[in-house]
Parts: sequence; C-alpha cells; structure tokens
Amino acid sequence: MTAAAAGEPLLSIRGVRKAFGATVVLDGIDLDVDAHRCVVLIGASGSGKSTLLRTVDLLEEVDDGVVLLEGEDITDPRRDADADRARMGMVFQAYNLFPHMRVLDNVTLASRLVHRVPRAEAEERARAILDRVGLGSRASAFPDELSGGQQQRVAIARALVSSPRLMLLDEVTSALDPELVGEVLDLLVELKAEGMTMLVATHEMGFARHVADEVCFLHAGRVHERGTPDQVLGDPQQQRTREFLRRLA
Repeated sequence: MTAAAAGEPLLSIRGVRKAFGATVVLDGIDLDVDAHRCVVLIGASGSGKSTLLRTVDLLEEVDDGVVLLEGEDITDPRRDADADRARMGMVFQAYNLFPHMRVLDNVTLASRLVHRVPRAEAEERARAILDRVGLGSRASAFPDELSGGQQQRVAIARALVSSPRLMLLDEVTSALDPELVGEVLDLLVELKAEGMTMLVATHEMGFARHVADEVCFLHAGRVHERGTPDQVLGDPQQQRTREFLRRLA
C-alpha cells in the first residue's frame, strides 16, 4: 500500500529551501498535494513558483528540506532520479518539442530512449494519448505545422504517455495567443475531472477559481496564503495577496 493510498498526501514538500548564489528563491516551503486534487500556485514573477516545480521534478537540487512522493524521499541523492521522474509529468511554459521530429516521435522519445519501451508499444500508447487530447489526426505532423495551442497539447500528451501519478504544469498558457488559451485550459479541466493529481503554476485566475481545490499564493519564496479559491481569490486575508490580485484586476 502506498502512502497516498493510506490517506497521506501523494506529494509532500517539507522545509524546502533553494538559493542561487546569494538569492534565496525558496525559503522553507511546506506544501501537500493529496491524490486526485489540484493545487494551484499563484504569485508574481520571481516568487518561486517555477523553481518549486523544478525541485519537485528533480531538475533542481534542494539546499535543504525534502520532497516526498507517495511517502518516499525522492530528494535522496542515492535514488534513481529518472525512475522517480517517470512517476511525474512536467509541462513547461515553452513547448520544448523537437522541430525536426514528427508529433508521434516527440511523444514517444522518452519512452523509447529512457524507459526502453519497444517502439510499437510506445507508439500504440502515444496514439491513444494523442486521441485523448484531440490530436490523433496530427501524429505525422511536424511541430511548426501546428498552432501554439496544439503544440502545448502535444507537450501535455508527452507528459501523460508514461501514466504519471502527478502532473506538474508551469504557466502552460503564458506563451499562447489569447484565443488559444481556452483549448489548453479545457484539457486541464478534463484531466482534473478524470482524477489526475496536479500542481499548477498559473496566472489564469479564472482557471484557478474553477479547477483548484487549493490556491497557494507565493511571495518571496514562501507560501504567504493558502486556502480554497473562494477564500484566497475572493476574500484574501493577507495584504500582499490583496495587492497582487488588485494588480491583476
């Protein structure tokens, strides 16, 4: 039985600190994400949202603290980071698709090269995921033949192909034209409805209000306020939260 199955958080972040030189970016973060829940991170640029996601995905080493995934300390340097990372799907602001590779090859690359899944098996799984995100007919297209929204959905498909326990999404609509934002957010709404566990950094307050189970406002590398969307977005208790939301109005 996993820790999450026993009722403990699927993801637990405890006392995480991260500095780049003299600049402290994460200053003792404590955060839990229960299975099948969506926690949304909001905050100004530089508040630590992206760095927090990157530490969870083991792209940045923590200076202090631990990250527990299903009760296991994945920040332990003795662990197999690739195996732990395979339990998570990370989607970035930029699509990070290889322009010389077709959609199907972009989606299957990690499965084939890192996890040694046979090509036929990897492609069968990838085609099913592409159908799920509405791009089954574009498997043979190159990225520059797709709209920005379609490219971001390919990036999400690439993250989903390994059946992750946790999805990490970092401002996935920030590079999109406004008319393309909706199609990506709609896909995230569908994933939430299907029970995907998600930790999402976003500036889309409408999405946060509609989908989040918990909203966390980050300021200066700390969780400054947290609660339900109605609490944090509708009746914030902290002055800095109110100032941040006022700037977005």
